[in-house]
Formats: sequence, C-alpha cells, structure tokens
Amino acid sequence: MVRFLKRNGLTIVLMAMFAASLVGQWLTGWRVALQDLRRHGEPGIGLISYLSDPAFISTVFENWESEFLQMAVYVVLTAYLFQHGSSESKDPDAPERDVLPSKAQDAPPLARRAGPLAWLYAHSLGLVLALLFMAAFVLHWVFSAKQAAQEAAEHGQAAQGVLAYLADPQLWFESFQNWQSEFLSTAVLVVLSIVLRQKNSPESKPVAAPDSKTGA
Repeated sequence: MVRFLKRNGLTIVLMAMFAASLVGQWLTGWRVALQDLRRHGEPGIGLISYLSDPAFISTVFENWESEFLQMAVYVVLTAYLFQHGSSESKDPDAPERDVLPSKAQDAPPLARRAGPLAWLYAHSLGLVLALLFMAAFVLHWVFSAKQAAQEAAEHGQAAQGVLAYLADPQLWFESFQNWQSEFLSTAVLVVLSIVLRQKNSPESKPVAAPDSKTGA
C-alpha cells in the first residue's frame, strides 16, 4: 500500500482535492439556490434533488469545458510552437523527438509501427482532451438551455429550444469568461517559467539552470 501511494500520490491527492471541491460546490450552490427560492417565495429544494438541478450541472460542465479546452490547446500548441527559455516549451534548436516509429523494445506496440492506428496513438493525448472538451461543452450547453427554459417558464415567457439556445449570448458569455482565464493562466505559466523556479518540480527548470535554457 505504501508503495502504491508513493507511486500514485500525485493523482490521488489531485483527485481528492477535486472531490472536496466538487462537494463544496454542491453544498454552497444548494445554499445559494435555497436563498434564491426564498426570495421568490417558492418552496425549497432538497440537497439530493439539487444534484439534478440544471443550474448546478451546467456550472460543473462549464468549468470542465474550459479546463479540457486549455489542456487540449496547450498539448497541441507545444508540439509546434516554442517559447525560448521556458520550461514549458521544447527547444527549437533540438532535433525532432518522434520523427520515426520507435525501435525501443519496451515501446508500446502501436509506437513501433506506422499507419492510421499508429497516427491515432501518436496524437491520442490531444485527441482525447479535445473530445473531453467537446463532451463537456455539449453538456454545459444542454443544461444551460434547460436552466434558461425553467427561468422563462417562471416568468411566463416562451422557452428557447436547445438548438436555438446555441446562439444565445448567455451561453457564450459563460464559456468565454472561463476560456479567457485559462489561456491567461497558461500564458503566464509559460512566461514565468523562464525566470522563476520550483525546486524538484518536473514542470520547472533546475534551480541552477540559466534563464536562456529551454525545456525542463
């Protein structure tokens, strides 16, 4: 067990922090929903029932969407673009790492061959992150549309269909307010890693490395 925890500690701690944050969002979001319902003289909603509330589900996937977009874009852009001196960039003067199929005996089978399956494997990280982004965006869109339909019904207005809601400014306002922060934080990390260090982190250059060194 100790060996397992040591080898998987990063994922375990991050997933525990994710779970704690999600529970925190659930509990505090429920309290906010109760306050809003009281202000409008409407009956409250149960804690468990709140888990299926479109407003809650929409906000969850709204945030996941921006995170997966950030990671997908970053993984793909770092394959082609450079930032001199950054630990987050490849060295533009270094030779290409993956020009030919791998000849290493311990390489995965798909890495030792050519063809469509090998291409998919060679680009699988970016592709899966892009698919996760699209799935999260669709769920954000659908549940935001359901939330908007509920609000329209409460005000005696006609609700938009899910497809029509795709052109609603509110949906894109929610997306862009998250996307801009993700791209900013990534750009800041790229630039700060040129001159700043974090001892023993693989995301940082060695503490004694010169600022001009590119790559971790």
